[in-house]
Amino acid sequence: MKFKLTRNLVDVIAREIYPATVSVVDGFIANIERVESAEGYLMPGFVDSHIHVESSMLLPSEFARVAVTHGTVATVSDPHEIANVCGIEGVELMLRNAAKVNFKFCFGAPSCVPATKFETAGAELDVDAVTKLLNDDRIGYLSEVMDFPGVLNRSPEVMAKIKAAQTAGKPVDGHAPGLRGDDAARYVAAGISTDHECFTLEEALDKIKAGCKIAIREGSAARNFEALQTLLDDNPDACMLCSDDKHPDEFLLGHINKLAARAVAHGRDLMNVLRAACVNPVRHYGLNVGLLQTGDPADFIVVRDLTHFEVESTYIDGVQVSESGKSLIEPVEPETINNFCVGPIEPSSLKVAVAESTSEIRVIEALDGQLITNALKVIPSNSEGHVDADIENDILKIVVVNRYHEAPPAVAFIKGFGLKYGALASTVAHDSHNVVAVGVTDEELADVINAVIETKGGLSVGSRDADGVNSPLVLPLPVAGLMSTGDCQSVGQHYARLDKKVKELGCSLRAPFMTLSFMALLVIPSLKLSDRGLFDGDKFELATSVAS
Repeated sequence: MKFKLTRNLVDVIAREIYPATVSVVDGFIANIERVESAEGYLMPGFVDSHIHVESSMLLPSEFARVAVTHGTVATVSDPHEIANVCGIEGVELMLRNAAKVNFKFCFGAPSCVPATKFETAGAELDVDAVTKLLNDDRIGYLSEVMDFPGVLNRSPEVMAKIKAAQTAGKPVDGHAPGLRGDDAARYVAAGISTDHECFTLEEALDKIKAGCKIAIREGSAARNFEALQTLLDDNPDACMLCSDDKHPDEFLLGHINKLAARAVAHGRDLMNVLRAACVNPVRHYGLNVGLLQTGDPADFIVVRDLTHFEVESTYIDGVQVSESGKSLIEPVEPETINNFCVGPIEPSSLKVAVAESTSEIRVIEALDGQLITNALKVIPSNSEGHVDADIENDILKIVVVNRYHEAPPAVAFIKGFGLKYGALASTVAHDSHNVVAVGVTDEELADVINAVIETKGGLSVGSRDADGVNSPLVLPLPVAGLMSTGDCQSVGQHYARLDKKVKELGCSLRAPFMTLSFMALLVIPSLKLSDRGLFDGDKFELATSVAS
């Protein structure tokens, strides 16, 4: 197959733009010839340097169909969400499905399954399992090492996984929120090469100084771009762009292209932005992705301008995969896998008994746009020996139900969701993906929890009417309780209806379900809830009780 394109060529490597005709032969760039004039721009495709495809609630093949319409040609994808539910079999499903489409996925070997010993996951990947994955040519790196205390303490198991990656010649991704100074240097010195968890500029600079690359994250919940965007000009070789987690409604609207446009609008140097968005991930991970150089794979995009990056067409290995916002990748027959073994719960199981003398209770404070939380101490609202939700002060109940075997629900309290009525629940609950829910009454909490238990995975929201009737809205996620078998348009629209309903119930969070999904993520401080109880992320241990 041969063809030619004449456009203004954006050579990020040489940092110049000039009119050129690019000749493509059998999927590679055979020649680049300068010409006198051209319209439009030809540039390397975008690369998301860290994302969990599962967060889009789409299988990899459907994710790819949407990504290419935004000019994304490759992702560095950590499959630890499905690995926590289904183990290596889940990773294999992602690899099989991804191989059926023309898109360049680079999957990692999940390093922390389960994420901690303080929660119940559906699987465990020990050193042997991780080493087996790293020796697979389809696996490109060791996924984020979330057990940063284990790294700092040089835990034999954690270090053995890092050593396995180094032996295989594959990079190691990091995950160390808030780590600064000497601790950051010790973490990086253990073999960690990237971090996407920085939420302050000072933290990022400490890690860069230690030799770490920073993936500037802007996802549906965690949004760190504004705090970190000056790094693009000050440390252009040390930056990449990533989403981490991207819900389907936002994914329909844009991807890395939107983040690049924001960076340019902030006055960041164009070539530095494109270096982070296109070049640095390819070089860091050794991706087989072209950078618009003679001899490269013909992976590139055509855009109308270099400010908004509106994508006219996308090419991967010389094959056009999108045109004018329409994907040219054919849908793939979905395959499902799951691990869901519990029945419905009773509202009575959600009561929180405390002594009448209890003066304060621990409360998680959710922060909009952040994965970190605050740990509060609040005077409880007691009722006949039990603590109830305090709607006036936005103190609601949060519940985590073990999905892998029958066990009493873990119940605590949370501030920041703002619900006046009803409840919401999800089986997208990082990283073990038990059922997590926030709500006003025990009855409404049980309603939404049982709704996702009935579908063996999904999202739900609902409230009881004056007659006590509740018919929760549900988005089923039959693939491991994480992903739908549908297309992004239908899933995104369905998700948007649930999102709207949550906000009608009083929630002011930008992305309520995404924020909810991180309230059980123990590896990010300060206070979270696992199926085994409240977890103090600063001390890295379970709290003894809700009472302070």
